[in-house]
Amino acid sequence: MFEEAQLYSPVTTGDDGDVTVHLSDEHPGANDPEYRTRRNAIAARALAYRPGEPAPRIDYTDEEQEVWRIVSAELARKHRTYAAREVLEGEQRLGLPSGHIPQLDEVSSKLLPLSGFRYVPAAGLVPLREFFGSFADRIFHSTQYIRHHSAPLYTPEPDAIHEIIGHANQLASPRFAAIYAEAGTAVARLETEAALKFLADVFWFSLEFGVVREGTEIRCYGAGLLSSFGEIEEFRHAELRPLNVVEMGTRTYDITHYQPVLYCAESVSEIEDMIGGFFATMTDDVVASHVGDTA
Repeated sequence: MFEEAQLYSPVTTGDDGDVTVHLSDEHPGANDPEYRTRRNAIAARALAYRPGEPAPRIDYTDEEQEVWRIVSAELARKHRTYAAREVLEGEQRLGLPSGHIPQLDEVSSKLLPLSGFRYVPAAGLVPLREFFGSFADRIFHSTQYIRHHSAPLYTPEPDAIHEIIGHANQLASPRFAAIYAEAGTAVARLETEAALKFLADVFWFSLEFGVVREGTEIRCYGAGLLSSFGEIEEFRHAELRPLNVVEMGTRTYDITHYQPVLYCAESVSEIEDMIGGFFATMTDDVVASHVGDTA
């Protein structure tokens, strides 16, 4: 299974229709009954969503809004220092609010004229084929819950801050959005789970945890770096390797620690050529040959 799947708290629906989000014992909100009830309710709204409907509108609490304001301010400062120019330009065009949590339809209305992407709700983990495949239609499945207020600068799982501050700012770049779309188109050609996992892992080391050289500086463009207060500084201490699709698609990694190895592009054009180009020509046979090369 794709390693990132371990980041999501499982969501189940009981025989009585009640929706439950199963937080781990280590989750900051595990012992907060009010937070757990809140997570269940937000997940239930996402599960009830049907394509074509407006995204469920969440009435965020004052605590949740304050978490967004704290994290938005802190990450804005980090982005000015560490984010790639292409991301910063996208952020400026997108203009996400810093004073309140944007509803998913608000995010969509800002993104559509920039890259054609729109957001739809997700209760938690979306199956790989559906999640990546939807990129072909320029759809991004996004969670709507917010991390626990006791640790605003930390989350053990992707929340709305990751999905919006990380991915939406990245998707505001037509160049990055086109790579997403190529990944989505590739999914329709893939039949094996091994090939799908290979795609997901290449995506992980590029659109989630990618860095790019700008002059003498290394800047981040990956959504996982852009949305993490801790990781966005730690990437400077990682071992940097040149883009290598075979390595990226077969490398074992630990999602519970800062990434010790990252793949650094020499330019956004190289990301388009190497990563976007790979997704554009990716097939089960191509992946099988790559995996065979590493055996």
